[in-house]
Amino acid sequence: QVQLTESGGGLVQAGGSLRLSCVASGGSFSTYDMGWFRQAPGKEREFVAAIRRNDRATYYADAVKGRFTIAKDNPKRTLSLQMNSLKPEDTAIYYCAARGAQVVNTITLPSYYYYWGQGTQVTVSS
Repeated sequence: QVQLTESGGGLVQAGGSLRLSCVASGGSFSTYDMGWFRQAPGKEREFVAAIRRNDRATYYADAVKGRFTIAKDNPKRTLSLQMNSLKPEDTAIYYCAARGAQVVNTITLPSYYYYWGQGTQVTVSS
């Protein structure tokens, strides 16, 4: 069983930056694909970024490509999301998620992730 705990959310002005962290306890962290998802009020949870466990390949939603960077530190059991040039439309609760071996073309789909954190609020003011 893996427990995921996010931190780093907050209130920032448009154009600013935040760095989210997700610490994992339990399980075999290095064997998991990891992802970040977000959910805005009244909207479905959506994919933000993911990193594959083996070759560290990274995947990004078009809306964040070039602004966000995902990274995974296996010894520290930590997943991070560096968010730059933030926009008001980035406002949401951000969730960290983990999954075991799955086909790679499902890495952007929240239903294929087993473990979820409690989320951290990111608010970007205009």
